Amino acid sequence: MNTRTLSAALAGVGLVSLALGCERENPASTMLASRPAGLSPNFSASASNHHMRWDLISINFATGTVSAGGVASARANDGSKITLTGSGAYRSNPGNPQDVTGGGTWQTFDASGGATGSGSYTVTGLVSFIVAPGAFPLPHDNIGNLADARAGLLVVQIAYSDGSDGTLVVSCHLAGTNNAVFEGVTASKGRTDFWNRAAPAPGVHGNRTAFHVID
Repeated sequence: MNTRTLSAALAGVGLVSLALGCERENPASTMLASRPAGLSPNFSASASNHHMRWDLISINFATGTVSAGGVASARANDGSKITLTGSGAYRSNPGNPQDVTGGGTWQTFDASGGATGSGSYTVTGLVSFIVAPGAFPLPHDNIGNLADARAGLLVVQIAYSDGSDGTLVVSCHLAGTNNAVFEGVTASKGRTDFWNRAAPAPGVHGNRTAFHVID
């Protein structure tokens, strides 16, 4: 979430600026229904085996509340677009067992906006997760505890319902996160790399993410 992009939208609730993210439920929602217990914020990138969850998120801008069930998009080199929903869980180390679960829905569009495909996807493997510094800038968290929110970069392998494979990159920028960490997602599908993430816009749902520790 980009701390600059939501400053105007959240001024009414006296929050610091941010950009977080968006809409619809996904197939992993039942697995992730319960809220986790609170943890110490002293979580580091070197922690060996924390259980984590990721979400594409939605925000109630009036109340400053983040919830699961969002959408995010990215574009390929020819201007075609993929739009995703999703959430999941994983272990923060790349070893086994990884406890990798999750998935969501996908839609693809050509450069003119015409629909070219849709379906679901399933997370099949963890490539990497690197946590980043940052503080959650919203006062209300319907996913977990505010102290358990994390910024960082997650890369997972995914399988699409049409038989193609790819990767999903989920990146979360919180208040105080280095600007090299973007907010949103990128994805590949078959030979197409949707590398150009759609950035979040102030007061507009979409293209926002969150990580939470759920040990």
